[in-house]
Amino acid sequence: MSSDKKKKLTVSLLDYGAGNVRSVRNAILANGYEIIDINSPEQIAEAECIIFPGVGSYGTAMKILNEKQYAEPLKAYLAQNRPYLGICLGMQTLFESSDETPGTSGLGVIPGHITKFDDAKMAVPHIGWNGRIAHQNSPLFRYVNASDCVYFVHSFYAPVETTPQDWILTTTQYEGQSFVSSVQKGNIAACQFHPEKSGQTGLNILKGFLENAESLEKSTSFLKNEEISQGQDTTQLVKRIVVALDVRSNDAGDLVVTKGDQYDVREADENNVKGRGGVRNLGKPVSLAARYYNEGADEIAFLNITSFRQGVLDDMPMLQVLEEASKNIFVPLTVGGGIRSYTCDSTGETYSALTVASRYFRAGADKVSIGSDAVYAAEAYYQNSNNTNNNISSIEEISTHYGAQAVVISIDPQRVYTNEPSHPVHKVVPLSKGKGPNGEPYCWYQCTVKGGREKRDICAVRVAVACEKLGAGEIMLNCIDMDGQCQGYDHELMKAVSEAVTIPVIASSGAGKPVHFTDVFRETGVQAALAAGMFHRKEVEIDEVKKHMLEAGVPARLS
Repeated sequence: MSSDKKKKLTVSLLDYGAGNVRSVRNAILANGYEIIDINSPEQIAEAECIIFPGVGSYGTAMKILNEKQYAEPLKAYLAQNRPYLGICLGMQTLFESSDETPGTSGLGVIPGHITKFDDAKMAVPHIGWNGRIAHQNSPLFRYVNASDCVYFVHSFYAPVETTPQDWILTTTQYEGQSFVSSVQKGNIAACQFHPEKSGQTGLNILKGFLENAESLEKSTSFLKNEEISQGQDTTQLVKRIVVALDVRSNDAGDLVVTKGDQYDVREADENNVKGRGGVRNLGKPVSLAARYYNEGADEIAFLNITSFRQGVLDDMPMLQVLEEASKNIFVPLTVGGGIRSYTCDSTGETYSALTVASRYFRAGADKVSIGSDAVYAAEAYYQNSNNTNNNISSIEEISTHYGAQAVVISIDPQRVYTNEPSHPVHKVVPLSKGKGPNGEPYCWYQCTVKGGREKRDICAVRVAVACEKLGAGEIMLNCIDMDGQCQGYDHELMKAVSEAVTIPVIASSGAGKPVHFTDVFRETGVQAALAAGMFHRKEVEIDEVKKHMLEAGVPARLS
């Protein structure tokens, strides 16, 4: 069969209504295939090929599959060994059960149980780019190199020891823990990683599946033990470079990417008065994001820095930015700003934080970043005897539905200098470089809200700890003192928070040179580092940063 005829295969997309499916859809379209959305149980039996991009929590996925009466037809489809590709939760639901939702039965196609990573031994979720160890030769990987990294974001995994060997396609290692990263038996395949978020490598994996979807079984063979040992025998999670785009309207009403100097995004005016001129304009959001994707950014974050002034659902330009960006950008997209419940001034209608987040996910976001609302949630957590009241925070609401990996907490603290080495509540740290303005040798980090405009009596460490307890999956840790200074990250802050939580931490604020990335990775426990202005102004290239990291022994992904 010619390649052109193979492209006539139509993909049936099983979108059960949770998470970002737009990127999967765009990745399929980028490979030249048409899509039919499954809207009824009857369509499952009629499908030529099903892709199930499961995003969210195990229990939510199975609940919706059963409510929509999809589960039994899907089991029948799979029992007939028909073409199927499950992604992330679309792989986990093939198993019988999961620690994520005890008592909930999965599809039961693969004997075995999904378990959780041990957060006493590693940061959980497992977020970022990692490798694969092949156990079978499969058309899925026909167009990729064995060393190419793929993108993971999950807290639960299929153990190698209890997964039937005839299902294991690849395995991956995370902090010494091996897990099944993809499965295949016959024409049924699934992967724990996200091909739609793995750049060109992921697009090529989808290409390999789609071109051979009806004959996977004939084209797949098991590797002998010696062949496995002769290939790649270990994998490593690399450190991520995240590019942030601070997005806001300029004085003409156009959405632009800007950059602050200690959170001030306005130029000096004609009298050289700082912060009184026009909004600093560094480019258009979609075109800049596309540039960073092509240059090798591991993730891209859109931060809507004036969204606290209006409701997200009224902010159509920002939603359109996401929709447009996700058409050609196949790495994770985080969006922040305004993720909270609010009441519309014009209609009086109230929207929950979950509704707001859902709209962002449907527009193309993979993760949402919660800022001010996270600080308020942390305050409530401590004020109400560690959240024994019945109020549900936005963090819990979104995390329960979409999973912890979908919720990023953005903390904006500022140093408070002190002569005292400790405080009854706040986490105080010694200053390793210099002293405060009056010779103070210590400081604590006071959280702010509303874009740094309002200070709260709670420290960054306590906010991070509370938010992890509430269900957050990652911390984006900024520092107002270092913002725009290009002097490097605040290592004291990064150490204090990363040592206090078990979820991954993204270092932010202060990068100006490649060595700043290398240093924060080598000297603190952060898993990712974010920068903006230095990339916007083309002072440093992403590739330059990654090469510096590799030369210093810090693992990085070269595109």
